[in-house]
Amino acid sequence: MALMCFGNVLISILVMMSIASSLQLVSASSSMEFQVGDTTGWTVPPQNDTIFYNNWASAMRFKIGDTIRFKYKKDSVMEVTDKDYKKCNSTQPHLFSNSGNTMFTLEHSGYYYFISGAAGHCERGQRMILRVMVQDVIPTSHAPFSFPIFQLLFLSLCLLALHV
Repeated sequence: MALMCFGNVLISILVMMSIASSLQLVSASSSMEFQVGDTTGWTVPPQNDTIFYNNWASAMRFKIGDTIRFKYKKDSVMEVTDKDYKKCNSTQPHLFSNSGNTMFTLEHSGYYYFISGAAGHCERGQRMILRVMVQDVIPTSHAPFSFPIFQLLFLSLCLLALHV
């Protein structure tokens, strides 16, 4: 009887560990891809709408690991410093791409600054400030379903099974 109870307990523990592992994988892989400007893409915004891209970015909630896609024709995208963003200065970009389909992974929290490298486009509003939110971190020792909790549960259930 005790051996059968022990087997059931062991199966229950393995199922719980499997569920916990799956939950941790789901939370770790929840990055998203965003297309800059939605269906508009990366282009000079309509006249008098120089904050189009900043409005778009403000409506989003970006996390570390998310990817943004710039889709454009006969243009370019540059990641620059905040000073170069303010001046539409394209002489020293951190990133330059003119592929028409640029993917950019957000690797840290804080602000990113993007401008068009095409002459006059930045001044006409083809630029964007994007903010990546700081992520909450749960310490491993306090995380739900952490492995030490399973060890304690397993030992308790083993002792219980031996007394049955």
